[in-house]
Amino acid sequence: MHKKLEDIDVVILCGGLGKRLRPVTRDQPKVLANIGERAFLDILIDSLLQYGFKHLILSVGYLKEKIIAHFNNYNPGCKIEFSEEEMPLGTGGAIRRTQPLIEADTFLVMNGDSICEADLSKFYDSHIKHRAILSMVLTKSQQVHDYGIIEMDDYYRIKSFKEKVGHKDNSFINAGIYLMKKDIFSSMPDNEVFSLEYDFFPKILDNNKCYGFVCEGELIDIGTPERYAKANQLFCKVSREE
Repeated sequence: MHKKLEDIDVVILCGGLGKRLRPVTRDQPKVLANIGERAFLDILIDSLLQYGFKHLILSVGYLKEKIIAHFNNYNPGCKIEFSEEEMPLGTGGAIRRTQPLIEADTFLVMNGDSICEADLSKFYDSHIKHRAILSMVLTKSQQVHDYGIIEMDDYYRIKSFKEKVGHKDNSFINAGIYLMKKDIFSSMPDNEVFSLEYDFFPKILDNNKCYGFVCEGELIDIGTPERYAKANQLFCKVSREE
C-alpha cells in the first residue's frame, strides 16, 4: 500500500452509452457487465483498493440509477460519490463536472470499461518527479486502431497524441489511466461537452508538462462483444490459477 495514495481522489468514467456492447449487456450499463460472477466495475475497484485509495468518484450518466443502486447494495470498503450527468458530456465534460467533489491537488482518472495492470505507486512517483500537470499510463499493442497513439521524446514527455488514427505496429497506446493536477481544470475548453482525447489532450501538450508512464501490462477493455468475451476468458483463467 502506498501511503500517499490514500489521499488521492479517483474519478472513474462510467457514463458511456456502450452501444457496441448492448447485444451482451441489454438493459445494464457497460461497467456492470459480468466477468464471471462479478461486475467489471467491482473488479476494477478491487484493483484500486489494493493501493490504499479511499475516495472514489463515479461519473455516471446512461442508466446511472442502476450503478447507484448497485452500490447501495454493495459497499467495497471506501467512500463512493456520484457525479451525475443529465446528458452526455463527453469524457472531458464528465471530468470537469467532478471538480467540486475532488479534494486533493492530484487526482487519478480511469475509464470504467478497461483495466491495465500498471503499478500505480510507481506511476504516482513518476508524476511527482516530473512535476507533471498530466501523466498518462501507456502500454504496447499490436492492435492500435481502437486506441490513441502516443509519441514521446527521450525524457518521456508526450509530444503527440493521435486518437484512433489507424494501424501502426508496436506503438505506445493510451491505457485510459491518468494522473492530473487540479490546476488542469483551468486549461480545459469552455464548452460544456468535450472529449479529452480529441479536444483537450492534443492542445495541452504544448506546455511540456505532460508525461508518459510505460507499463508492461496488457490493456483489457470490454467495449465490444469480442473484447468482452476475451476479458471473460482472461479473468476466468486467472481465477482458476488462483
